[in-house]
Amino acid sequence: TALLKPHMGSEKTAKKEPQPLIIAKTPAEEQRLKLEKLMRNPDKVVPIPDRPKEWTPRAPPEFVRDVMGSSAGAGSGEFHVYRHLRRREYQRQDFLDKMSAVYNKNEQYLIKVEENKKAADERTAKRRKKREKLKQKKLATKKAKQEAKKQNDEESDDKSSESSDEDEQEEREAEDDAEVPSFIMGKK
Repeated sequence: TALLKPHMGSEKTAKKEPQPLIIAKTPAEEQRLKLEKLMRNPDKVVPIPDRPKEWTPRAPPEFVRDVMGSSAGAGSGEFHVYRHLRRREYQRQDFLDKMSAVYNKNEQYLIKVEENKKAADERTAKRRKKREKLKQKKLATKKAKQEAKKQNDEESDDKSSESSDEDEQEEREAEDDAEVPSFIMGKK
């Protein structure tokens, strides 16, 4: 009783040592450190950000209020407004061109997939037809063999019944011959 165990609660209340500061030198190390931090508490919910929205240009105005005329004497500030409108319109046209290219690529891809599917279905149908033909041929030969076997069995039954009739007749004749001797030995 002289030796007492140290109190277990004192270990829990002791402060944890602060972790050393590690500075990531490469992106791989940075990623590793982030993963280690996440894996320390696996029950914690990790926020996953949504995909950023795709940029779309502003729709062209339905009604243009500040129409620049072709008359001379436009102010120097009008050039910047014109330049900005022109840049925005070019961006919008580029965006529309890219979207139409993407749409055309998707359409061509879907057409190609459909053609590949048709070709695969045709090959499958052709092979299925060939397999069915072989199956029918095998069944036909099997039936022919069975019919031939039945005919052979019937013929052998007929022959065996005919041969058994002939055997009986021969046995009777042999018995008759045995009863009536054709000659007697030693008599004159």
